[in-house]
Amino acid sequence: MKKIEAIIRPEKITETIKGLKSIGITGFTVSQIVGRGKQKDTQGVYRGKNYQVTLHPKVKLEIVLSDYMVELTINAIMKSAQTGEDGDGKIYVYPIIEAYNIRTGTSDLSIDDLVNRKG
Repeated sequence: MKKIEAIIRPEKITETIKGLKSIGITGFTVSQIVGRGKQKDTQGVYRGKNYQVTLHPKVKLEIVLSDYMVELTINAIMKSAQTGEDGDGKIYVYPIIEAYNIRTGTSDLSIDDLVNRKG
């Protein structure tokens, strides 16, 4: 199993969710975050005073899935979240060793785990 974290522009979240649903991904976590990358600073105004915005609003998607779905999922995110401008975001892929369903108390095994299981 793998975990994908995708940091994307907030205005691309609806399109990205549609892209994920189109490939059968319906379970994910979404968080509003701020961050800093190559995207240029912008100017903001608060109570009549100008200030420099150095941290930009982003959205973080977290998805845990079977290994065989990783490439398809990354492609769906890239296709729906990409604008070609600085600040489009990043995608990270992490290995997941174990996952458990809290309600049932059972282990969530991926298809890859079941195929490779010994015993």
